[in-house]
Amino acid sequence: MEEKKMQVAALRNGTVIDHIPAHKLFKVFSILRLENCKEMITVGNNLNSRTLGKKGIIKISDRFFEEEETNKIALIAPNAKINIIKEYEVVEKRPLELPEDVREIVQCPNPACITNHQAVKTFFHVVSDENTHLLKCHYCEKEAKLEEVKIK
Repeated sequence: MEEKKMQVAALRNGTVIDHIPAHKLFKVFSILRLENCKEMITVGNNLNSRTLGKKGIIKISDRFFEEEETNKIALIAPNAKINIIKEYEVVEKRPLELPEDVREIVQCPNPACITNHQAVKTFFHVVSDENTHLLKCHYCEKEAKLEEVKIK
């Protein structure tokens, strides 16, 4: 019988972001601005995963994000899982949804856009249909596929 062992220590209270594709882990870290976080953070990367091959995980102690914050993760890791932990138990599994608007995260792909020449913060609207998710720049109205945008 194969022995199971935890690859990352348990969290008493906080948020766990799991099933992040390994190559996108640090973009998720950045999108949530965790470099400024004062709470204890455990980051694991290139952990074994049956579904992803290799995955990343972020555990933030005593920090609970609003849905609009965690939904930003859907821009780069739509299949990531958000688990809210209280007293070592998962009390909420939060599905990710694309937000309606995205601010200050994505760079506009239009070289002529005002956001690429002046101190104007980027602002995109998420436009979705059954098969495609697009980001539409609020200023120049350039559309780009979610997979093609550059995360700042």
